[in-house]
Amino acid sequence: MPTRDRITSPEGVAFRDLNGNGTMEPYENPTLPAGARVADLLTRMTLEEKAGLMMMSILETGADGSIVEGGGLFRDATSTLIHGKRMNHFNALRLPGSRAAARWSNLLQDLAAETRLGIPVTLSTDPRHSFSENLGAALAAGAFSQWPETLGFGAIDDPELVGRFADIARQEYLAVGIRGALHPQIDLATEPRWARAAGGFGQSAETTERLVAAYLRGFQGQRLTPASVACMTKHFPGGGPQRDGEDPHFPYGREQVYPGGGFEYHLRPFRVAIAAGTAALMPYYGLPVGLTLPDGTAVEEVGFGFNRTIITTLLRDQLGYDGIVCTDWGLITDQQVAGLPFPARAWGVEQLSRPDRVARVIEAGCDQFGGETCPELIVDLVRSGRLAEERLDVSVRRLLLVKFELGLFDDPYVDEAAAELIVGRPEFAAAGRAAQRRSLTLLKNDGPAGLPLLPLATGTRVYSPDLSEEEVRKHGVPVPDPAEADVAILRLRAPHEARNDYFLEARFHAGRLDFDAGTLARVAELSRITPVVLDVYLDRPAILGTLADDAAAIIVNYGCGADCLLDVLFGAASPQGRLPFELPRSMAAVEASRPDLPGDTADPVYPHGFGLGYAAGVARG
Repeated sequence: MPTRDRITSPEGVAFRDLNGNGTMEPYENPTLPAGARVADLLTRMTLEEKAGLMMMSILETGADGSIVEGGGLFRDATSTLIHGKRMNHFNALRLPGSRAAARWSNLLQDLAAETRLGIPVTLSTDPRHSFSENLGAALAAGAFSQWPETLGFGAIDDPELVGRFADIARQEYLAVGIRGALHPQIDLATEPRWARAAGGFGQSAETTERLVAAYLRGFQGQRLTPASVACMTKHFPGGGPQRDGEDPHFPYGREQVYPGGGFEYHLRPFRVAIAAGTAALMPYYGLPVGLTLPDGTAVEEVGFGFNRTIITTLLRDQLGYDGIVCTDWGLITDQQVAGLPFPARAWGVEQLSRPDRVARVIEAGCDQFGGETCPELIVDLVRSGRLAEERLDVSVRRLLLVKFELGLFDDPYVDEAAAELIVGRPEFAAAGRAAQRRSLTLLKNDGPAGLPLLPLATGTRVYSPDLSEEEVRKHGVPVPDPAEADVAILRLRAPHEARNDYFLEARFHAGRLDFDAGTLARVAELSRITPVVLDVYLDRPAILGTLADDAAAIIVNYGCGADCLLDVLFGAASPQGRLPFELPRSMAAVEASRPDLPGDTADPVYPHGFGLGYAAGVARG
């Protein structure tokens, strides 16, 4: 395993030899308080090094764990970012196998160790323990243990389970050198159409408050230590109430609205996260429209990352938060990625130049720029007199403190062989599958003669175009013709409107929630042949329409493998989830609802909290 060049004091304390003369540098002394080490290192840093610390960007990984030197989806060479731009905060994109991922992390630390001050890299990640594959929000599990989406934890509503998940994810992250979690997402899914619902715990502030505290304890512990993964809770002060449910990654979705006066409701989980010691917060892209704080202060209509009233007045002064604030991705620079435009999310300040946008973010009270690689703009602003270097020092202290608390200066390396043994280990994988089963939510269970259809008996003849014969054969008998089947099992996904004008747009499921006429007709026709068991993946609410009548049984999932689904359908496990949001009756009801209030659609088909159990076959509440 690679190690940095070190010398050792007579007391056995390791120090880095910065100058090659045997000097034992205090900022490397692990026996000193972290604050003292930060203060010492800060005096040694150049303006360029401070500016580099304030940037975070995405890095790609070679398939064998090698360093990628440009030419990928994001074209910056890794060595240029670390050596040329003095950057040392990065977000890992897709990772190869666990051993190769650990090797890559170590190679990054080797590059960082070659810089003048040897400031180690903090490697972070978006969620990567479930089923989503969205480069703007989450990554599929790969070698890591696989769990339901965060929304599934909201359906289970068990803080102990969430804490167990977070502890397992922490161990897997540490094994490959990931020290920052760009999550939890604790936005409330009050606008049924919003594309980011799967990343949060649902519409309920009460549920989210309970679960975020457990989540942070599992990743961070009571305080940050070398055994912690530092969490960046998002998206302050609460995404979700978007006009028409559109997402502010894109220009048409920039407006965040509060017609029901629900701002404080969305703020509630963040109060808990702050009290629980979240290491960092990320403001959302949204531009608040017509918003005033509870004390009557009017909020300027600019994106939250540029918004001094939100970041300094509310977050820093009123809520007393003194941790890191990192912007959401790409507020400064227009980009073209994969041949598609990705305009800077500079909502409300589009007319400003890039340097003016940078100044506006720092003046608002933010410490770090997500998705940007332009530290030279900060340097120029200081040298021109627009920004004081002392203001940068405030942010740099916060960023360095987390590195020291995580123990990165003392040993940033990982054991590549051990990573293979830890990541995805059998008991971790089993816990993830158990959570998938538990999260399944049974909405309807009507069989012949008024008896429940589920669970199915072993040996049931099953027609299913969406499951492999091998999967079905573990419990039942697959048949190719629905006329020969005792039951048909169909797997559907919540509807969305296809879009692809901007980079990432097709990955954000937005627009209408109702199923198309062809899907409705197909299920209706099949139900006339044999009873239909309908499984629907919900990454946001769905309008079931006639499916609610035509299917004999309806179960919904939030990320669930076929084996786990069949275990539940055949009674090897039981569904325990409850809906983390209501399922609206119609698009008219959605359009008439207030996007900032939970459960605001008229006469939902299934209300928030609904779920059936096998034993009683009645709703649990």
